[in-house]
Amino acid sequence: MYPEEIVLPMKAELTDNGFEDLQTPEEVENALKQEGTTLVMVNSVCGCSAGSARPGVLMAVFNSEKKPNHLVTTFAGFDVDAVKTLREHLLPYPPSSPAIALFKDGKLVHMIERHMIEGRPAQMIAGHLIETFEEYC
Repeated sequence: MYPEEIVLPMKAELTDNGFEDLQTPEEVENALKQEGTTLVMVNSVCGCSAGSARPGVLMAVFNSEKKPNHLVTTFAGFDVDAVKTLREHLLPYPPSSPAIALFKDGKLVHMIERHMIEGRPAQMIAGHLIETFEEYC
């Protein structure tokens, strides 16, 4: 597990901007049961990917006319049980962090895996998400 002093500032980047922090399996289950659209950011310490994923997600949320109804996040390597539960809902996709998923009425409708984030600037990730929001939200 990663130390709190590393993880908490990365969590805050999202939670300070309206994302609910999911720390337990029960919180994950409850978040995914919600009606409407739920954007899930699987946060991680990986500087190369998470360093562009977090700002990309925030850019998309702040700059899209259509937005998910619910914004949630959990942290790989820290919120271990919560992430394990979430990953059951992300099947058939393999574990990936960071990752961004969009659920609609509890069903996974869009998944952005780490390999789709790596090497891409935040603006490209935001653009992809804005198109996804237009389609599903």
